[in-house]
Amino acid sequence: MSRVRRRAGFTLVELLVVIAIIGVLVALLLPAVQAAREAARRTQCQNNLKQTGIAMHNFHDVHLALPAGMGPSGCCWGTWQVLILEYVEQKNLFDLYQNWGGNDSTGPRYSSAPNTTNVCNKRLTSFTCPSDQNNSPFGGLTNHNYAVNYGNTGYSQQANLNGVIFGQAPFGISTNPVDNRFKGRNFAHLTDGTSNTIMVAEVLQGQGSDLRGFTWWGDAANFTTYLAPNSPLPDRIYASFYCNNQPIRKLPCAVSSTTDPTMFASRSRHPGGVQVAMCDGSSRFVSQTIDLNVWRAMSTAQGGEAVSQQ
Repeated sequence: MSRVRRRAGFTLVELLVVIAIIGVLVALLLPAVQAAREAARRTQCQNNLKQTGIAMHNFHDVHLALPAGMGPSGCCWGTWQVLILEYVEQKNLFDLYQNWGGNDSTGPRYSSAPNTTNVCNKRLTSFTCPSDQNNSPFGGLTNHNYAVNYGNTGYSQQANLNGVIFGQAPFGISTNPVDNRFKGRNFAHLTDGTSNTIMVAEVLQGQGSDLRGFTWWGDAANFTTYLAPNSPLPDRIYASFYCNNQPIRKLPCAVSSTTDPTMFASRSRHPGGVQVAMCDGSSRFVSQTIDLNVWRAMSTAQGGEAVSQQ
C-alpha cells in the first residue's frame, strides 16, 4: 500500500500571518531607529558647537579679543566664520579669502570671485548640523547652521526694541581701525560671566532663495534672543525674495519693519529645543519652553541678571 507524502511548507494564511507580524515589528522598531539616529546627529551637532567654541577661544588667545561679527563696512566683506577658519583646520581657506573687512574700493565681496570660487562655495562639516537640510541660496554659495550672539534685541543691536533694553553682547560689527578690523570684544567685556553668556547657537538653513543660515553674509551670521528658541513668531528679513515662509518646518519668516526689524531666532531640527555653546567653551541643550526673559538674559553680556543652569 503506497503512502501519500505531503510536502512541508507554509500555507497562504500562515505566510500572511508571518508578514503581518514582521510589519508590526518593523513599525515598532522604526521610531527607535530614528530616535537613535537623531541622538547621533544631535551629538555630532553638539561637538560642532564645542569645536566652534574652542576655535573662538584660540582666536581670543592669539588676538586678545573675539573675532568681530563682521567688518566695519558691514555685511559683505566677511564674517566671524572666515576669521576662525584657521582654528578649525581650514587655514588654506582662510588664506584664500580676500578683502575681509574691506569695502568695494579695496577688493572683492564675499559674493565675488575669487571668494566665490575658493571659499564661499564650500560646505564645511564643522559648521553644519547633520539634522538639517542643506541649501545653497544662489550661485552655489552655501548656508550653514551656527551663528554668533548679537544680544537680546535685533540685528542692529537697537538700544531699546519695543521695551527690551539692549544688554550688550559678545559680538557685533567691528568699530576698530583698519589694522585691527577683525578684532571684536574681549572676555573682559562679558561682565555677566562667560559661563552665563551664549557665544554661538544653532540656526536653520533657509530653503531656496531664503538667506537664513547664509553665514558668509553678515546679516545672517548672527542670532538674537528677542524671539524664543524655535519661536512660532517669524524671523525678519528686509526683502520678501530672501524670506521663504515655512512655519510647518519651524522656519516662519516675514519682511522686516520699524517695529519688527531684521532679526533671526535660534532654531533647530532637534526635538524640543536648540543647542548652544557658552562663552566659557561649554555646550548645552536649551529647551524651547525656556522662559523668554531667562533666554534673553543668557544672551546679554552686561545685563546684570542672575541666570541659573538651564
